[in-house]
Amino acid sequence: MPELRKDPVFDRWVIIATERANRPNQFDARSDLGQGAPCPFCSGNESMTPPEILARRPAGLAPNAPGWTLRVVPNKFPALVLSGELDRRVDTIYDSMEGVGAHEVIIETPRHESDVGALSDAELQDVIAAYQERIRALKRDFRLRSILIFKNQGAEAGATIDHAHSQIVAMPLAPPVIAAELRAGMRHYQNTGRCIYCDILAHELKVRARLVAATEKFLVACPFASRFPFETWIVPRRHAACFEDATSSEAAALAAAMKDTLGRMRRALGAPAFNYVIHSMPAGEAEPRSYHWHIEIMPKLTQAGGFEWGSGCFINPVAPEAAASTLRGQKDR
Repeated sequence: MPELRKDPVFDRWVIIATERANRPNQFDARSDLGQGAPCPFCSGNESMTPPEILARRPAGLAPNAPGWTLRVVPNKFPALVLSGELDRRVDTIYDSMEGVGAHEVIIETPRHESDVGALSDAELQDVIAAYQERIRALKRDFRLRSILIFKNQGAEAGATIDHAHSQIVAMPLAPPVIAAELRAGMRHYQNTGRCIYCDILAHELKVRARLVAATEKFLVACPFASRFPFETWIVPRRHAACFEDATSSEAAALAAAMKDTLGRMRRALGAPAFNYVIHSMPAGEAEPRSYHWHIEIMPKLTQAGGFEWGSGCFINPVAPEAAASTLRGQKDR
């Protein structure tokens, strides 16, 4: 059973999940993402995964069998599990609770394709719809507060299987990054009556120095205080706190914006490994006008060193204005 433990100095929660050590190539610096071994995410290998939670396949076809276009399955090596109770325990200065939550894998295509950028707009839109469907389902569990969707593409980004997939982790608490965003958003809203992300959108559209692309429904930009070279955010123009509330037309526009942005990165940087994370308001928050969902894309071009780990302050050798200028010039022709 995983366990959530709270650091008494930094007031942050850590997940202790020993079963994760059994993942493919765990702790092996020579990892080749399992080349030569059968891929559990390919069509025909459905028996190699836990039974599916959600699947897209023509009516009449059997579950957990070929014929699907997208599958969602429980992670075989979960960081958190649905069984258990939220029994918070205190041992002198140490605070812990059972690792209750959910950990799922979205298998984005039956083809053995490693690059999400190779998916069609329709396939990527279906992935986004699956994200939304699973968020809504998981939010019905009163124990789960925050639901984080993320992708690791490439070994340097943490992927252990070379097949296009992303993951969902649902937690009984708001993780530190989301909690910090909520606090900052609420401070700004209380001071101004406005959403900080809406104000950022307006400023970036005005100055345009860090703007990568602007569509009818989304803005793509390199953030002012980028932590990593070519860090890029995709932010909806319409204010909305929760990703799952995006309309079908917004989902279609988001798929196009993601495909365009990842294509620009591939052409500019030579197909780097990357992570993307969807930031969305946790359940139970009282003021949705103070938060704005968005996607953060982080290419793996540098490594954090001792200074970053010791200080919590990142050193970025590429100015976001220069990164945005480079990406603007990589529009698909």
